Amino acid sequence: MTKQEALSSAAQVFESAPYASLEAITQGGPLLVLAPHPDDESLGCGGLIAEACARGQHVRVVILTDGTGSHPNSRAWPPDRLKALREAEAQEAVAALGLAPEWLTFLGLRDRAAPHEGPEFETVAGEIAAVIRQARIRTVCTTWLHDPHPDHVAAHRLGAAATKATGARLLSYPIWGWMLPADPSMAPNGAGVFRLDIKDRLPQKRRALAAHRSQTSNLITDDPYGSRLPDELLAYFAQPYEVFLES
Repeated sequence: MTKQEALSSAAQVFESAPYASLEAITQGGPLLVLAPHPDDESLGCGGLIAEACARGQHVRVVILTDGTGSHPNSRAWPPDRLKALREAEAQEAVAALGLAPEWLTFLGLRDRAAPHEGPEFETVAGEIAAVIRQARIRTVCTTWLHDPHPDHVAAHRLGAAATKATGARLLSYPIWGWMLPADPSMAPNGAGVFRLDIKDRLPQKRRALAAHRSQTSNLITDDPYGSRLPDELLAYFAQPYEVFLES
């Protein structure tokens, strides 16, 4: 197989990556999942959260934005109502994963406006760093730098800044990146990419994903420009493993 063939899609690299244990991923300590929107925590890390909670490891989930960009023109679900809905969905989702509600934090930034630099970036990175220090987080999992959404890129950059300031380890999880060509930095054998076996946690993950009804169903029907997660993408998150990349 040539390097070009091996790197024909990110999904091929992800699906052939070796497995790693929960201990190798979390370093046996507290874990922070940093999600750009309410639903990304369940999509990319639902199994990881559920497995860590089941083993008694401390988990924190921080969600950056309010998620109101998914249906910006809905009259039935204006921004304030949609924000409340998406927060309630996330609360239901993490409960299905075994996470106590006090360990879920919403930063409430405007969807599609998470900062990439500047004073607001420094403020938000400082808030994340404070959570890392307070909870003695060893590993932070956030979205992949190459995910094609500005908030996903912002989440990665914020996670990188916060872990650099605190010495925590940074890992990435792909969301929309599953549907991309492989990143050129990926080695043909998937070096730097690994999977976590979550087959025993799939029922919990399915319940968590189903809780995000505004994103996975036709709950909101009055916005012709609104978006929901396509079935093609959701199929990647129904698999009995999750993928993580060293950052």
